[in-house]
Amino acid sequence: MSSRRIPLPTFDALDAEQRAVHDAIAAGPRGRVRGPTQIWLYSPELADRAQRLGETLRWGTVFEERLSKLAILVTARHVTAHYVWRNHSPTAEACGLSAAVVDAIRHRRTPEFERADEAAVYAFATQILERHRVDDDTLGRVTDLFGARGAVELGALIGYYHMGAIALELARPPLVGGGVSDLPDLDG
Repeated sequence: MSSRRIPLPTFDALDAEQRAVHDAIAAGPRGRVRGPTQIWLYSPELADRAQRLGETLRWGTVFEERLSKLAILVTARHVTAHYVWRNHSPTAEACGLSAAVVDAIRHRRTPEFERADEAAVYAFATQILERHRVDDDTLGRVTDLFGARGAVELGALIGYYHMGAIALELARPPLVGGGVSDLPDLDG
């Protein structure tokens, strides 16, 4: 039986509008088109707007990369997004996350945090993904640390990577660098 997954669009198969968006994305900070952005090319306006939002969320928020990576990894683990995990877990330690924190998230255990900012980001991400709400105490910790802007940006970052994970599930592209994911499939 053949796969019913949506195939990744190839450059040769893109129409003029899709190519224009592809070229604009490749010329930006990402330097290439892959992952959810490649899948979103089926809808060129979506791809264009989503990649611009992604640039803002990756490089234009109040969060240092260590905390952005933490939110991305919590999101990837929550939805078992192998592609997202593979792209972001290898660089998490270089950004300042401890190996113990990354490993705990990988295995869906609550990490022991030494930093209050990491504990607040983790609690916020976990609550919004598991309960679809954030309690007042956690929101207060996040806003005390990062302001209202930080709380809004953190919610958007989590939502963006969740949206990307959905796109990736439609196609299930091969992992960057090949091989298999080191993210255990704990979904039952």
